[in-house]
Amino acid sequence: MQSLTFKRVLTTDKEYQQVFDLREEILRKPIGLSLHDEDLSNEVNDHILTAFNGGELVACLILTPKSENTFQLRQMAVSKAVQGKQVGRKLVAYAETYTVENGYSKIVLHARMVAKGFYEKLVYKQIGDVFTEVGIPHVFMEKQLA
Repeated sequence: MQSLTFKRVLTTDKEYQQVFDLREEILRKPIGLSLHDEDLSNEVNDHILTAFNGGELVACLILTPKSENTFQLRQMAVSKAVQGKQVGRKLVAYAETYTVENGYSKIVLHARMVAKGFYEKLVYKQIGDVFTEVGIPHVFMEKQLA
C-alpha cells in the first residue's frame, strides 16, 4: 500500500461517485439494499471524508452535523482490499481531528454490532440498548473529543 491521503469530498466532486460506489458495495449490497433507493439530497450539507491510496478510494465516512457541537459519523466503508490494515482506524482519527478543527467536540454514531468492537478500541462508548436499523442490529455510541 502506498501512503494514504485524506480529504473532504463534496457531492459535486468527481470522487463522489467513487464514494457512492464504495458505500453501495460494502454497506448496502451485503444486506440486500441499495443507495439508489435512498434520498441522498441532504448529503450536500454533510462532510464526506475519504482515504485514498494513490488515486484509488479505499475508505470513506460521512460526518453529519447534529447540533452546534456534535457530528454523527455514518456510512463508514472500507474497501475489502485494505480491511484489517489500519485504514479505518486512520480515517476515524482524521475525522476526529477534522471534527475538532471545525469547532465540534463530540461524535455520535450508530454502529453495526459487527463493528462495535472496532469503535470500542477507539474509545467510543455504547449508550443504551441494541436497536434495529436497515434491518440489522446496531448500538448508539459516542466519544467526547474536546
